[in-house]
Amino acid sequence: MRYTEQLRRREGDVITLANGITAARIAGSLALLFTKPFSSGFAVLYLFCGVTDMMDGTVARRTHTESEAGARLDSAADLIFTGVCQFKLLPVLRLPLWVWIWTAGIAGIRAVNLISGYVLRRQAVLLHTPANKLTGLLLFLTPLALGRIPADLAVIPAGAAAAFAAVQEGHLIRTGKERS
Repeated sequence: MRYTEQLRRREGDVITLANGITAARIAGSLALLFTKPFSSGFAVLYLFCGVTDMMDGTVARRTHTESEAGARLDSAADLIFTGVCQFKLLPVLRLPLWVWIWTAGIAGIRAVNLISGYVLRRQAVLLHTPANKLTGLLLFLTPLALGRIPADLAVIPAGAAAAFAAVQEGHLIRTGKERS
């Protein structure tokens, strides 16, 4: 029996190469806490986290080891990375009030989505839609654009994608279309 077939047959297992890559992203994210924003060390860890984020899903699909546990671990890693980046970067950025209001609105929609998912499905519903993936890519690229583009302009593409993705996610959760 091939190795990937063995992994597929053990449905409850969460120890896979893909999940190891995701765990490395969590470790890299936590290491970012000990670096100076926009330093070379920060940039290396930041890029490492981005590359591992792109790799884990691809590896899971190619090795046929996709799992609900892996998807949840990926979502947790995304939240940790995003939280650490916000903790490190937001205090050093000078953003206008409208950016903060827009961000709070998107966060509010996401909170309603989480509550809706729990009420309707009795579990946290975190969707990996194309719009959410585009948002992740744009959010990832935004700090790399800072210094070349004014911060208040650099956030617009990611903010627009995030707003659309949040509204779409809420619609999919409430209509039950996330399962198709």
